[in-house]
Amino acid sequence: MSVIVRYADPLSAEARELIAALDAGLSDHYEAENNFPMSPEELVDDKIDFFMAETFAGEKIGTIALRHAKDYAEIKRMFVTPEARGQGAAQALLKAAHESAIQHGYDIVRLETGSYQSAAIALYERAGYARCPAFGDYPAESDQNIYFEYRLEPEEEMA
Repeated sequence: MSVIVRYADPLSAEARELIAALDAGLSDHYEAENNFPMSPEELVDDKIDFFMAETFAGEKIGTIALRHAKDYAEIKRMFVTPEARGQGAAQALLKAAHESAIQHGYDIVRLETGSYQSAAIALYERAGYARCPAFGDYPAESDQNIYFEYRLEPEEEMA
């Protein structure tokens, strides 16, 4: 499947629908203290780049946000609809986030994912992410949270 990834408005109806689907899936598996959602309203921030993936036919199939921290960029709200999984949308979203991080001068991208998200964990590991200690405000001792980081290379922007 060919996918287009663009900056998007997290307050749009399509973004809200995708974010709600992500939240519904995560809340079924994780305790509140180990779940770190961001609402569409929270994603409207100068320190966040929000992207949406769509098919050439215009169907919105995924989201990703890149939050700007002091020393690293953080992936948030990564989601691809179940019917679009395994067809390259997640890789396209990660590429857009990595390119944005490079443009903002970051050399490290971090993320938190849940221990029950086996497909996400496999995706991040295939993409070259390595497990790392907890960062930011995330709990250091949790059996439900897994932390990853990826070291960016400037030439990746052209890949």
